[in-house]
Amino acid sequence: MAEVQLVELAHARSGDKGDTANVGLIVYDEEDYPIVLEMVTPDRVKEHFKDMVKGPVERFRLDNLHAVNFLLHGALDGGGTVSLMTDAQGKVFSTALLRMGIEVPDEVAERVRGRGRVPDGRTGDRR
Repeated sequence: MAEVQLVELAHARSGDKGDTANVGLIVYDEEDYPIVLEMVTPDRVKEHFKDMVKGPVERFRLDNLHAVNFLLHGALDGGGTVSLMTDAQGKVFSTALLRMGIEVPDEVAERVRGRGRVPDGRTGDRR
């Protein structure tokens, strides 16, 4: 087994509804969807965000799209119209979730490593 970041398996979008951040995680390859379902649970997502998410985390499966949608309750300090947070609309929650590491079989890690849009350490370059 090897650890990869979710960014190598999926892409994501996020936004807000009141005090709840909404994160959609869409898997690149159908064959990796079962791994994401097993490894990216509401409990793991809650643990990943630590104190940033004060309420429960819900997960909704979108099997026909090979995607999951997470609702992160209590993540936006009251929401965009009242919050003083820098990201009161929850736009960076998707990027933060994509940095989560998960265990995958070695052959999956070899196949996906380097696929995501992760800065490679040089200014402005992406791999």
